[in-house]
Amino acid sequence: MEDFLKQLMGKRVDVSCGASAAFRGDVIDVKNGVLFLRDDDENVAYIVVEKIAVITEVRENSSRPGFVI
Repeated sequence: MEDFLKQLMGKRVDVSCGASAAFRGDVIDVKNGVLFLRDDDENVAYIVVEKIAVITEVRENSSRPGFVI
């Protein structure tokens, strides 16, 4: 799992650790069984790799101001 997470370094991901714990941020490091995830406010979450249930890459859709048809 750590090798897979290292391939995601620098990418924005959503991480789910069960029914009520979910995190979004950029993968900045993975070592010793811990995922380091930085959010938009520059806060770092330290997530135990063994507790991760689902991880998905985030697609950033650019929003366009104006009318939606």
